[in-house]
Amino acid sequence: MPERKTLQRAERDRKQGKSASTQAGEFVREEIEHVREGKHGVRSTKQAIAIGLSKARRAGVDLATPKKASASTRRKAEQDSEAAHDGHAKSATRARATTRALKRESAKPASKSALSRHASKTAATRTAADRSAAAKKAAATKGAAGRSAAAKKAARTRAANRAAAHH
Repeated sequence: MPERKTLQRAERDRKQGKSASTQAGEFVREEIEHVREGKHGVRSTKQAIAIGLSKARRAGVDLATPKKASASTRRKAEQDSEAAHDGHAKSATRARATTRALKRESAKPASKSALSRHASKTAATRTAADRSAAAKKAAATKGAAGRSAAAKKAARTRAANRAAAHH
C-alpha cells in the first residue's frame, strides 16, 4: 500500500491538472526511496519503476496502457487499472511473498548513478518526432512566465557549457 504522503501528493497533482505521468512519478519516487532505505531491493532500475507505476495504477492514477510493451505487460497494466475500482483486498500471503523475494535483491539499481544511466539510455531511444512533440507541448502548457524562465535557464546553461569547454 502506498504511503499516505504519496497518495496526497498524487492527489494534489491531479487537482492541479497535472498529467497522469506526473502523478505516477510520486509513486515511482516512493519506490526508489523504499529501495534506498533498505525496505526491499530490486533486480533492476526498470523493475523499481515498474513497481511504482503498478502502485500508481492501483491507486487510481489514470495511466494509459503502454503501446510498445509486451502483451503480458499490457495485460498487467490493464489488470492494475481495473484493480483500482474493483474494491477487493490485496492478498496478505501474496504481498508477503513478494516482499520476501524482493528483500533478497540489491539496492544498487536505485543509486543515483544507476538512475542516471537508465535515464540516458531511455532518452537515447526516443525519436526526434517524439522529442519535438514533447517540446511543443511544453511550450504550449508553460505560459509566458514559464517560457521566459526556461529561456533564461537555457541561456545560463549554454554560457556555463561554453565556459567549461574553454578551460
